[in-house]
Amino acid sequence: MIRALWTSATGMQAQQTNIDVIANNLSNVNTTGFKRSRADFQDLLYQTMRAPGTDTSQAGTQVPSGIQLGHGTRVSSVSKMFTQGDYVHTGNELDMAIEGQGFFQVQMPDGSTAYTRDGAFKRDVNGTVVTPDGYPLVPNFTIPPDTTTITVGPDGTFSVIQSGNPNPTQLGTIQLAQFVNPAGLSAAGRNLYTETAASGNAIPGTPGTDGLGTVQQTFLEMSNVNMVEEMINMITTQRAYEINSKTIQTADDMLGQVANLKR
Repeated sequence: MIRALWTSATGMQAQQTNIDVIANNLSNVNTTGFKRSRADFQDLLYQTMRAPGTDTSQAGTQVPSGIQLGHGTRVSSVSKMFTQGDYVHTGNELDMAIEGQGFFQVQMPDGSTAYTRDGAFKRDVNGTVVTPDGYPLVPNFTIPPDTTTITVGPDGTFSVIQSGNPNPTQLGTIQLAQFVNPAGLSAAGRNLYTETAASGNAIPGTPGTDGLGTVQQTFLEMSNVNMVEEMINMITTQRAYEINSKTIQTADDMLGQVANLKR
């Protein structure tokens, strides 16, 4: 019965972490480029009271299954699910969505590179294309002050039309990055990810080549959180938490009956 108390406690702790993950998903249901997380579980160590295959007699008969008692569960990982989110047409010339795999590259203040699926770019006072937090897009693009029209092609070609000149001027090409294991990226907040040893090094390339997606101007990729699915997960998590708490109450009642045997 003591084992049941500790085992149920691990179940409650795991479900508490799971509800925290679900809460974060739901809170970001309208966050541009957000990718939902999923908690994965694994069972803990087992106490083997009789090993499978143990001889039961001199005739050589064996135990077919044995006796093993588990000690509960734990959260083994919280994984990002990089499935495609819905697209929303905004009409803003600096809004861009990636149709397919890949990440926009962003230069951080310390000179490192971060990665994002959020294509809600702006221009700062110098005309540089930046994120809402002011981090420049990589490679850097500076839009001339007399620009009247901005065009970004599916292959990432960044062009502008300036006042008095009907011919477009190409400023460069947006480069996307992909990873062997995007689930291994570290979420840094602000819709940004940083590479880790698990994700592997960034593999930059031109949109539409080598498995990279294409760039869709005037569109944004919304969160891939499915509210109905998250609500169902929340209900099942709540019930699992209640069941584990009920197991603790039952084990406590059984211990109480043992303690009162002499009365």
